Amino acid sequence: MPDLFDNPMGLMGFEFVEFASPTPNTLEPLFEQMGFSLVARHRSKDVLLYRQGDINFIVNREPKSLAGYFAAEHGPSACAMAFRVKDSHKAYYRAIELGAQPVDVPTGPMELKLPAIKGIGGAPLYLIDRYEDGKSIYDIDFEFLPAYQDPAARHPRGHGFKIIDHLTHNVYRGRMAFWGGFYEKLFNFREIRYFDIKGEYTGLTSRAMTAPDGLIRIPLNEEAGKGSGQIEEFLMKFNGEGIQHIALLTDDLIASVDALQLAGVKLQTAPNDIYYEMLAERLPGHGEPVKELQTRGILLDGSTANGEKRLLLQIFSANLLGPVFFEFIQRKADEGFGEGNFKALFESLERDQIRRGALKVEV
Repeated sequence: MPDLFDNPMGLMGFEFVEFASPTPNTLEPLFEQMGFSLVARHRSKDVLLYRQGDINFIVNREPKSLAGYFAAEHGPSACAMAFRVKDSHKAYYRAIELGAQPVDVPTGPMELKLPAIKGIGGAPLYLIDRYEDGKSIYDIDFEFLPAYQDPAARHPRGHGFKIIDHLTHNVYRGRMAFWGGFYEKLFNFREIRYFDIKGEYTGLTSRAMTAPDGLIRIPLNEEAGKGSGQIEEFLMKFNGEGIQHIALLTDDLIASVDALQLAGVKLQTAPNDIYYEMLAERLPGHGEPVKELQTRGILLDGSTANGEKRLLLQIFSANLLGPVFFEFIQRKADEGFGEGNFKALFESLERDQIRRGALKVEV
């Protein structure tokens, strides 16, 4: 994808997300259910590489590591992420010059000393320039399992998910400007969407930030009201700011959802019948199989104005790692985030909060 605007850091998409958990064997079975395969083990550390398509999930099980300390504080979570860049050292020193805080990672997921700066919730944000098969950071530090010795076999199809489409940050009230400025100043992200979503009782604001390469998208979410809404609940349960959900992209969401359900991944329930009855009115001529979407709980958004169809299909998992969940998405020329679905989804989550007693409502 060509750069959308000036790309001074040479960004080229997400490289990996690193996970850790204070509870053994929490992450591995979940990722396998989601279609990931264990393709490699670290040569000297208790670190695993799970992969599906071009998505790299690193499971760091080292107890005395930044990942281990992060998990002890936040529970099972995404404890770090990595951006792919053209020149990691050039990008790193530019970030430091612009005010980023360096992170010394003596016990990171690799033997290689990967340049990293302090990101959301204090988690390392790595800058990676070794990614080609045969020359990547994984080839240097990991041993591929027998089934994946051939580089051509190292990207298993799984449930059909290909790349990380986006991941969100939940931040404390009043901190959205700080994190928006962080990505703008260091990486030249731009705000491409702004949402102000109000449910019946609570609300949130969201700034959708996109990198110059068009491949790294990071919506920032902040509680809009003064009550205990969904963002506030996440911050309390997570014990701080952090990655709320990770969205995985597929070319066939119906098939991918069928595979997820067959594997036992818990997905959010479908909206009421009225949501699907109104699709023809909201998106006339969309051409999607409504019954197929409804039976699976898949949401549809986009535009069909002027005979030009731009559609986005999406569905969300239940909370799978503490308050952290996943999104599964298919884009048909739509580059948004399902804005038309936000209010319906927000209200459904709000109703769930009420049902669980997490949100008190005066009658």
